[in-house]
Amino acid sequence: MARPFDDTTRRNIAGLCAAFTRTPSERVEPELKHAAVAIALTEAESGPGTTFLLTRRAASLRAHAAQWALPGGRCDHGETPAQAALRELHEELGVGLGESDVLGLLDDYPTRSGYLITPVVVWVGTSADIVPNPAEVASVHRVALDDIERADVFSFTRIPESARRVIRFRHAGQHIHAPTAALIYQFAEVLAGRETRVAELEQPVFAWK
Repeated sequence: MARPFDDTTRRNIAGLCAAFTRTPSERVEPELKHAAVAIALTEAESGPGTTFLLTRRAASLRAHAAQWALPGGRCDHGETPAQAALRELHEELGVGLGESDVLGLLDDYPTRSGYLITPVVVWVGTSADIVPNPAEVASVHRVALDDIERADVFSFTRIPESARRVIRFRHAGQHIHAPTAALIYQFAEVLAGRETRVAELEQPVFAWK
């Protein structure tokens, strides 16, 4: 489905997010640290389509170095998930937005590495300059919404260490795994008007710590 980057698309996605019944994780444990990521929607570099921003984390980072990720990080004390996602988007990519740019929140996702991640869908205007912070981001990529709405882009597999299904998102000839793949998958399902839960989708063992 073609989604031009315009006010109509913004309203449509905001409406889909509003219609989505968000379910906070039922597996919340006191030791889980709250975090938020931004599903940041912006204009394609060429053509009229809508994309979201996906990053490759810097190789020098202590945790999850060089992995694919949505912009985001741990919530500071007193921050809402939306505030944390907007702050992290600014710190990582230099994009300054306000809470009026938030279109909605998806389900919390508990990770094996001890975080409870809240995905925040935000709209990035055409005038926003994207300037990656090299201390945190090795590269930034725009992924077309059309690419996550294809039937063959997500797949599921099994690992000996868990009875849960492992989700994979195929991008640029590589497999991106949960938690990032799970969050993108749920967003794709929201775009299709479906309420699909992802908290039980597994991560590969290398992402457990």
